[in-house]
Amino acid sequence: MSGKKIKVLHAITRLDRGGSAENTLLTVAQANMDRYEVSLVTGPTEGERSPTEALARTRGVHMAAAPHLVRNVSPFADLRAVWELWRLMRQGRFDIVHTHTSKAGLLGRLAARLAGVPIVIHTPHGHVFYGYFGPMVTRLFVWLERWAAGFSQRVISLTEKGAQDHVDFAIAAREKFVVIHSGINFSPFDPDGPSPQAVRAELGIPAEGMVFGTLGRLTAIKGQEDLIEAFAAVRERVDNAWLLLVGDGEEREALIAQAERLGVMDRMVLAGWRQDVYAVLAAMDIFALPSLNEGMGKALVEAMYARLPCVATRVGGVAELLADDVGLLVDASSPRELGAALSQLAGDAERRQQMGEAGRRRAADYSVEKMVAKIEALYEEVLAEKGLGR
Repeated sequence: MSGKKIKVLHAITRLDRGGSAENTLLTVAQANMDRYEVSLVTGPTEGERSPTEALARTRGVHMAAAPHLVRNVSPFADLRAVWELWRLMRQGRFDIVHTHTSKAGLLGRLAARLAGVPIVIHTPHGHVFYGYFGPMVTRLFVWLERWAAGFSQRVISLTEKGAQDHVDFAIAAREKFVVIHSGINFSPFDPDGPSPQAVRAELGIPAEGMVFGTLGRLTAIKGQEDLIEAFAAVRERVDNAWLLLVGDGEEREALIAQAERLGVMDRMVLAGWRQDVYAVLAAMDIFALPSLNEGMGKALVEAMYARLPCVATRVGGVAELLADDVGLLVDASSPRELGAALSQLAGDAERRQQMGEAGRRRAADYSVEKMVAKIEALYEEVLAEKGLGR
């Protein structure tokens, strides 16, 4: 192996509090800096930024900006973004460009092709083939993904289901896809942090309450609207039931209005984003993931690691996580089924404990160290195929 470091550029649209940004930041922050020179380019981020960005900077990741790389479709901005990315790639003379999420994946891979980057790898972090857009826009995205996959050496899926979805939509042949689970940084999960009782007291939840909770951006695709509707029914069946929503987003006011309309606002707490994730999860009794679409479900793994029994929708790779009775699965967009499952678990303390222990054991396989090792093994495989890096 030569002394020259392999230059890797990661590209993602934004560094918000979502799972995709967290996954990307952990990938760059935990990289083998003796082997790789790592850079990360992003577009502008609105709202609260991921706290893991500071770790990436501390680790020596080179940060760059593409001001026109935005999430919404805008032909003028998108062309400017391709030019910004192309210029960065030409100047940086990168060996590998690794793009993340749909928009940065399309524009970044086009720019990498135009810049003559020898290796292009893409991680979609899920997909937009259902749950996001209408039929016409979805067909356009499918076509664009097929086109971009043609000049990608590998596509990383977070789950087997995600890889199969891409194959079913004829994005590329199965051999182009590699499954690498999203890694979770478990080090902040401090068992010596605030007690569940202290967190509940801070949030105004009684110690004896039965707390149903979720964690994630307050946005339509995450399905909190269905959870609130389900909770309205659960409250009629479960004594002293409470609903705890951890996170923030554009649907916050709409969710408050819904809770007020259904008469459950007095039992719903919106905690916003929290740094003490483990402590807040430990204050819950049952975790719910009501998403309409998911890549893998980072918040679900965190809840499992916190020994919470989980109820989640049967979307993306969630079924793989909760297989073998590790949790309960329900159909997406089915508040009645979700409510029934939550009520069932609320009435069965022994099953909650069994699920919590089984979930903890499974979650341990999703560490950030294992994820980074697999990604870098993939880099080395593709470098060898191209006759580079030795």
